[in-house]
Amino acid sequence: MTTSLDNTLRSAIRTIPDYPKPGIMFRDITTLLGDARAFRRAVDELVHPYAGMQIGKIAGIEARGFILGGAIAHQLSSGFVPIRKKGKLPYDTVRVAYSLEYGIDEMEMHRDAVEQGEKVILVDDLIATGGTAEGAVKLLRQMGAEVIAACFVIDLPDLGGRKKLEEAGVTVRTLIEYEGD
Repeated sequence: MTTSLDNTLRSAIRTIPDYPKPGIMFRDITTLLGDARAFRRAVDELVHPYAGMQIGKIAGIEARGFILGGAIAHQLSSGFVPIRKKGKLPYDTVRVAYSLEYGIDEMEMHRDAVEQGEKVILVDDLIATGGTAEGAVKLLRQMGAEVIAACFVIDLPDLGGRKKLEEAGVTVRTLIEYEGD
């Protein structure tokens, strides 16, 4: 009998109560990354809908999006683009401000990371309020990329991030949901 995707992923994700502040249930995928079977299953499930498509780049959001995005890029024979916090990239960058729960931050990517019209998939571990992912989509589109989809292992639907991305015209793929977070 094959274990369902939901069971495989949930059993590999650690939940840490009251982190980073009281009342938050932090969904930690580092345990999933350390479980070869669960990691492979998550990557395979995120890749599956795009196999055979000509995806030019996978853009991963710092930091867990780098790990997932690198594996997905490898599977799809695509390039990889890191989207990082301001000041972390060594070459000529473009930057966008985005909303956080308690303020604004900035992220950037190299100016030459994507080509005009290039098909890109955005990847991160989790979609919550959607501020970071929405900022990354704006940044990629600003540079002329065609954002095909945004992929996440976890969706926290009560926080509305998925809806925000879909309203911006982005197809969203997630593998599991945690309600009430």
